[in-house]
Amino acid sequence: MSFSELTNILNWWYVIFVIGLIFLPLTIFIFHNFLDLGYIFSKILGLLILSYAIWILSSLKILPFNTFNLLTLGGSFLVINLYILFKKNLLKIIRKHWRIFLFEEVLFLGGLIFWSYIRAHEPSIHGLEKFMDFGFINSILRTEFFPPKDLWLSPETLNYYYFGHLLVAVLTKLSFLNPVITYNLMVATLFGFTFTMSFSIGANAYHKFFASQSLPFTLKRALMCGLLAAFLVSMAGNLHTIYVFFQNYNTDNPVPFWQLTPQNNFSGYWYPNATRFIPFTIHEFPIYSFVVSDLHGHVLDIPVVLLTLVLIISIYFQKKISFGYIILYGFLVGIMLMTNVLDGPIYLLLLALIVYFKERSNLLKYLLLTLLLAVVFSLPFWLSFKPFGSGIGVLCAPNFLTDIGKLGPILFEKDHCGRSPLWMLSVLYGFFYFTLYGFAAKIGKKISLTDKLVLILVLFATVLIIIPEIVYVKDIYPAHYRANTVFKFGFQAFMVLALSSSYMIFRIYTQVKWKFPIILYSFFILLFFGLVAIYPYFTIRSYYGNLNEYKGLDGLNYLQNLYPSDYKAILWIKEFIIGQPTILEGVGESYTDYARVSSNTGLPTVIGWPVHEWLWRGSPDEGTRRLEDVKLIYEDPDLTKTAALLKKYQISLIFLGTLEKQKYPKLLEEKFSKIGQIIFQDGETKIYLIN
Repeated sequence: MSFSELTNILNWWYVIFVIGLIFLPLTIFIFHNFLDLGYIFSKILGLLILSYAIWILSSLKILPFNTFNLLTLGGSFLVINLYILFKKNLLKIIRKHWRIFLFEEVLFLGGLIFWSYIRAHEPSIHGLEKFMDFGFINSILRTEFFPPKDLWLSPETLNYYYFGHLLVAVLTKLSFLNPVITYNLMVATLFGFTFTMSFSIGANAYHKFFASQSLPFTLKRALMCGLLAAFLVSMAGNLHTIYVFFQNYNTDNPVPFWQLTPQNNFSGYWYPNATRFIPFTIHEFPIYSFVVSDLHGHVLDIPVVLLTLVLIISIYFQKKISFGYIILYGFLVGIMLMTNVLDGPIYLLLLALIVYFKERSNLLKYLLLTLLLAVVFSLPFWLSFKPFGSGIGVLCAPNFLTDIGKLGPILFEKDHCGRSPLWMLSVLYGFFYFTLYGFAAKIGKKISLTDKLVLILVLFATVLIIIPEIVYVKDIYPAHYRANTVFKFGFQAFMVLALSSSYMIFRIYTQVKWKFPIILYSFFILLFFGLVAIYPYFTIRSYYGNLNEYKGLDGLNYLQNLYPSDYKAILWIKEFIIGQPTILEGVGESYTDYARVSSNTGLPTVIGWPVHEWLWRGSPDEGTRRLEDVKLIYEDPDLTKTAALLKKYQISLIFLGTLEKQKYPKLLEEKFSKIGQIIFQDGETKIYLIN
């Protein structure tokens, strides 16, 4: 790692550190009963509040989204937090806890540097859906007032959940770094957040158990529990790695591993299979998302989810739920609705479970209040957004009247409704539920307050796994009709089960008596832990080429090799084109290199990836029309018709590069000379400015 790259990382970390420092008094005020006073959560809490403040003011056309206004708002929040600091006399508390603060800060910085180093071996913002995510960020960076422009459907505004991408843009503006670098730094930041926040939750949960039982507390054990939680949430896979040891595995028709023959060569294991094991579904988990590094909403929402979970713990241990905590919870649910929409109802469900077991009589009041607050906080977003889900589908139920004696096939074989076979679900979540078995045997009927909370969390995660086996959200993918529902619900279930398992494992071995049953159980828990723990070895080595070639953090360098003249043109646009004029570029299918100009510059184009716009808009009609219009602009000799289309889509710039000349063999470049002038040229790549 070069000195300049390390400087960029430290610059980025410093911005996050300062934001956390500013909001530390508020964080301590909220989480004052925690072992670490919620220190690490001050970073994400501060980033959310700062980003929301500039977003709401910009959405109301009061303040434009720029660095000066961000700094001004940051200064205002500093004054408020200084008031809290001295009003509540928090300096004494901070001095007392500085060691745990330092430990968590080192943990976070270590995670940030570690994953930056990993990403530097394949930093390309290229492949999968990185064009989409990077395009959102670049469009937001060019935005003054929200909502941002849809970079793939000019001149419309973005019809997608973009608040998580706004967080990246805010940090990019405050750090003054190039977004081609901050994209990768944000991936590393999310890893650092996930690792350190999970650590905090795990350590605090263990601490809460000892506090509630009035037992002598051991800090060392709490830290170990926290580190286990950090590893399970941010690094662990599932039991699918058992297929490493078997051959003849067919991804199109997976069969139980016990029906396969052993193998000695492990090089054939393909890590994505662990996230596509159940046919026609997606069931990812954090480490996979960090490795492939698409900055999707479900990944950007992880720190928000972990902040929500630590708030749930605070609510649970309160004697009476305070109104202030409900306001904050409503705010976080509102953020989720704008970042990864299904997380909103998911964590409303968790609040319902907690309140049901705590203050049942107030359940309806708290739920309605939280929902109202979430809607109010996110209202400007919904006023410009049209949901693209097409309803709720229900899976058909097994016919128990005719299959009364066939419970085995119903449970274990894939039925005609496309449900998940139980043995496959066991491969995905078996480690966690085997941990639950030992935990239940350990506690028996002597359930502490913390034990009860963990059991509620496990119940919650189980419900999330079951829901997609009954209903699903309809979208445009008929063959994979419940894939996204399984994905979004299963992702949250995995994180909650991972956090719960760390506590359960340490609870099992608190004051343990080493008899044969516990020895036998320990053998299997170590075996299963080994299987989930080896997943990062295969996925990181596979995606990042065994970490053999260090490339740096510039995510755009790959373009210099693929399309060198286009690369120079894109750099020129980023440096010299101000605002968001519409640029015309060639159109190709999703997941190809088309839309490279709009994605990498933030300038909107007529149509980018058509299928993605179909998903976001609910219909393919507009994309189909625009495909023909783009072809006409490039190939039709009629200047009058061309001028009408340029005016219709408000096109100011026309890009002629490698892909345009491949896509449109009848391209009539001479007509652009009549209606515009060349403002950039390198080799065969040109940019025309329309007169």
